[in-house]
Amino acid sequence: MGSALGATAGLVLAIVLIVRKTPPVYSLAAGALLGGLLGGLGLVDTVAAMTAGVRDIVPAILRILAAGVLSGVLIKTGAAASISHAIIHGLGEKRVYLALALSAMLLTAAGVFIDVAVITVAPVALMIGRRLSISKVKLLLVMIGGGKCGNIISPNPNTIIAAENFGAPLPSVMFVNILPAIVGLLATVYVVARLVPASRGEPAAPAEAEGDAAREDLPPFLPSMVAPVAAIALLALRPLFGIVIDPLVALPLGGLAGIAAMRKWSDFLPGISHGLEKMSTVAVLLVGTVTIAGISKIASMKELLIDGLAYLNMGETFIAPVAGALMSAATASTTAGATIASASFSGAITAAGVSAVWGAAMVNSGATVLDHLPHGSFFHATAGSVGMDMKERLKLIPYESLIGLILALGTTAIYMLTP
Repeated sequence: MGSALGATAGLVLAIVLIVRKTPPVYSLAAGALLGGLLGGLGLVDTVAAMTAGVRDIVPAILRILAAGVLSGVLIKTGAAASISHAIIHGLGEKRVYLALALSAMLLTAAGVFIDVAVITVAPVALMIGRRLSISKVKLLLVMIGGGKCGNIISPNPNTIIAAENFGAPLPSVMFVNILPAIVGLLATVYVVARLVPASRGEPAAPAEAEGDAAREDLPPFLPSMVAPVAAIALLALRPLFGIVIDPLVALPLGGLAGIAAMRKWSDFLPGISHGLEKMSTVAVLLVGTVTIAGISKIASMKELLIDGLAYLNMGETFIAPVAGALMSAATASTTAGATIASASFSGAITAAGVSAVWGAAMVNSGATVLDHLPHGSFFHATAGSVGMDMKERLKLIPYESLIGLILALGTTAIYMLTP
């Protein structure tokens, strides 16, 4: 019990420091140190647990850095903007909610960070919103909802790290969440968006899109799709034909194929530099995250969670989504939440009879439930994309949480119904 309370105290300290604008990696490391000491590990064992967590995560960090090639190419070549424009214009203004949500979903599913996907789609969303008198609150909600749906089926850091910690194939973890993602998309567009009260406020002026999305020399739609399609096709060779191509290879090759198809070789180096910058930030965050995950793994937090679920008459199946949700709330990050939950609870989840693939998938979808809280960067980045103030942005939290809950319950329900 003492070790669990110590780990909890460490998480609380990390949250407090993050809220007070301390760099997250230092906040998490400080929380890990406090958690280990309060849990009775001693200084030597605490540092050993922290460094062990970092060693375990190195393979995943390499794959995450490789994903930066694909993500950077999509942004810097204008392919991401081209894809979003084509979807929005193709579906038309009558289906504006579906168009915006689908654009954010596909961009995120292709490997673009969810906040970057929202920033990319936002300028077009705001122009349409002004023309149709749609509030920016609803516009942002459908983009975030679509992004969350794409995030659980993407080769993004959260999926990579969950698959890595469970020892599950990345393509399989992506695949089993496709149906929950589609359900989540439809629920976002046709249910949750309609629950948001109508606002008389007019959308703010269009924001500048990430990667010069507003420029006029965007590549055509079909060449723009080559990079994500090639990457996903290479990853799909493993479950379809037993041919293993690691994400470390597949994701950069997808980006290279996209560059060749678009004939934008001059954007290749800026693209991979941009991707490396984005992914390096995540990699550094992961170092801090796994230090506290190492402490949590040793602590008796697993037993507390299992006992809590038993008290609520919920089966051990729910360990995975609940752990993902709780850790995403603590860190306000899908990636950090999925990292801590999968590192700390993978053993207990698989011991309960859940396969590695489904355990990783449920943790990943659970990590979308509360990853948008104000002590994380996603909250502020998405608010800035549409010129929304803090008060307005806070109003979206219950609706975002509902979308995440639908995703988590969807994955769990499909797992329970699968023979």
